[in-house]
Amino acid sequence: MSKKLTKRSEDYSKWYNELVVKADLAENSGVRGCMVIKPYGYAIWEKMQAALDKMFKETGHENAYFPLFIPKSYLSKEASHVEGFAKECAVVTHYRLKNAEDGSGVIVDPEAKLEEELIVRPTSETIIWDTYRKWIQSYRDLPILVNQWANVVRWEMRTRLFLRTAEFLWQEGHTAHATEKEAIAEAEQMMNVYADFAQEHMAVPVIKGFKTESERFAGAVETYCIEALMQDGKALQAGTSHFLGQNFAKAFDVKFASKEGKQELVWATSWGVSTRLMGALVMTHSDDHGLVLPPKLAPIQVVIVPIYKGEEQLDQISDRVDPLIKELRSKGVSVKFDNRDTYKPGFKFAEYELKGVPIRLAIGKRDMENNTYEVARRDTFEKETINADDIVAKIEFLLEDIQENIYNKALDYRENHITEVNSYEEFKEILENKGGFIAAHWDGSKETEEQIKNETKATIRCIPIEAKEESGVCIVSGKPSTKRVLFAKAY
Repeated sequence: MSKKLTKRSEDYSKWYNELVVKADLAENSGVRGCMVIKPYGYAIWEKMQAALDKMFKETGHENAYFPLFIPKSYLSKEASHVEGFAKECAVVTHYRLKNAEDGSGVIVDPEAKLEEELIVRPTSETIIWDTYRKWIQSYRDLPILVNQWANVVRWEMRTRLFLRTAEFLWQEGHTAHATEKEAIAEAEQMMNVYADFAQEHMAVPVIKGFKTESERFAGAVETYCIEALMQDGKALQAGTSHFLGQNFAKAFDVKFASKEGKQELVWATSWGVSTRLMGALVMTHSDDHGLVLPPKLAPIQVVIVPIYKGEEQLDQISDRVDPLIKELRSKGVSVKFDNRDTYKPGFKFAEYELKGVPIRLAIGKRDMENNTYEVARRDTFEKETINADDIVAKIEFLLEDIQENIYNKALDYRENHITEVNSYEEFKEILENKGGFIAAHWDGSKETEEQIKNETKATIRCIPIEAKEESGVCIVSGKPSTKRVLFAKAY
């Protein structure tokens, strides 16, 4: 099964596309640019959702739901916002179909044209801030800390499963505050929440930073981001948090009476991550044999494969493993006992290897006699024989160790692929032959940023929050610079 995968070294893009389909994560649908997320893939997304939702609620946020459709006039109210999304919008113009008179099928009823077109949400700032105007009158109504789990549509022409699809799942937080300081603190807090989630649950190391003006979210004053590095040396934006200033409050006339009785505009943030994280998970850890999943997000953390001849042996093995399964589940470990008689053990081994199950236990006649299990870990392929009395402790240790090991492996890769350069020639050479993040001085101008992007396809991924002050000169213009920024080719 796993032998059929294209090797990463041969064609990384093809490897990724094959793996997503063969590991039963997702597939293309009958709708161009849209995907079907299969049960195994959705189970991973559910684990991501659960962990993030808990983190959001621990920071005081509540979930709500807002309409899928946005009146076109709403998007017109914030100029930079509409400009940023105009080319990606799906538009609803009619509300009814009818049978064609020639019997050829259904057609759009020309008499059923909407008075105002509706936009299928590309993001929800406009509909939410129109709603907040009704919710907010006084400083007592603030802050509003709301999150929405939803789908959005951005009409992409070149699509790839999880990484870029016309419709995708995400969460979008939208908060309203009485002061600028509170709103900035919220945007920074959510960037940190995303970074903690990526590193602690996904085992993906990320760099926290700011986006440049040209890379900011449409309508934002400041965009905070977390950037991850994939195994092919390309960057992937894993999450963003935006300080929106008072732009949407102005556009939708959202004011509140302050403690002093003055009418003031509200300060805003928005923040989101999407099913793109699934792509990051696959590309950060997986290998030529299939998925490598961090235990915290694996739908199946432990699979037990019986090796037997005849029903009697299977019944004996089932009796042996039943108490183990119950004990592991009582500890919150997800376990599958694969007693299917339609597939041989070798097929099952390959299947769970492909699907990235962190720990595999095998038990056969000899293990029954010796009171042992064969234990194999997916990240290193190491196998050992463990006494049944020690198996629970061993599994608990391995789940933690695998999580830590794959994080450290990804961190080592990233650290070895951050390269400082001091000339444009060196920049191009590293980009072409090594890839990864390139730390270089930039003069802060849009013109230089655009020139580098046009000539090399590399963009400024972020201005790292932890970037140290360092006098230098821009690699292109030679103008003064005070800190290095991170460039990379990106998804």
